[in-house]
Order: sequence, then C-alpha cells, then structure tokens
Amino acid sequence: MTLAALVSFLHLMAFAIGLPAIHLRAKFLRQPLDAAGLQRVFKADLWWGIAALLWLTTGPWRAFGSLEKGTEYYMSTWVFHAKLGIVVLILLLELAPLFALLRWRAEVRAGRTPDTSKARGLAALSHIELTLVVLAALAASFMARGFGLRAE
Repeated sequence: MTLAALVSFLHLMAFAIGLPAIHLRAKFLRQPLDAAGLQRVFKADLWWGIAALLWLTTGPWRAFGSLEKGTEYYMSTWVFHAKLGIVVLILLLELAPLFALLRWRAEVRAGRTPDTSKARGLAALSHIELTLVVLAALAASFMARGFGLRAE
C-alpha cells in the first residue's frame, strides 16, 4: 500500500514538474536565443525530460504493476485507451523538439552557434504538448472515478 502511494505521488509530481517546464520551454523558445536564452531553454527542457521520465516509469507501473486497481480495471475503460493515445501523441510531437534541442546542445558544447530558425515552430509544438498534458490529466481524473468502464 505504501509503495502504491509513493508511485502515485511521483506520477502526480511529474505533472507538477512537467506543466510549468513545457510552458517555460515554449516561452523561452520565443525569446532571444543568445547564450543565456539557450541555457533557459535547455534548463526548462531538462525539467520537461525529468517529468517525462517520471511519467513513463510510474504510469505503466501503476497500470500494469498490480499496485492499484489492477490491469483489468485500466484495460476495461475506454478513457484509459484515450489517455494512452494522448500520451503517444505527446511522444510523437516531442520527437522534433527532442532532436532539435539535442543538436543545439551539441553545437553549444562545440562552441558553435546553433541554427535556431525553427524555434517558433518548436514553441508551438510545446504549447500543443502542454494542452495534451492537461487533457491527459483530465482523462486520468475521470478514469480514476470509473468513468467509461465497460459493463461486464
């Protein structure tokens, strides 16, 4: 029981970390991207990555690790499947920022100035991801209360 509470707490903390991080990443991507601006983007992105790591470890653990309601419960509600779809969409949308920011970091480490011409597009993707995170949280709230369960 204590482990379930701790994993649940970490899953919720990912939301507390991730939402402001993705918001700040989007905000900083729209600001001047000098050395200090890039560092702000990188720091926000790091926290977004920490949140993603928490979600991607605690989410499956909660759903499939026999900690809480059990796999059968989660698999029997369409809301869980919708939430999974949202998570997959976030992961797919994150591919462009992930690879762009990895390239930018490598350029900065090499002492070069990265091509940040796609920053506004990455900011727009970040805003879409932020919206999807909120929708995933909404789905989780309904799912936890049994909404969408199939009748046996």
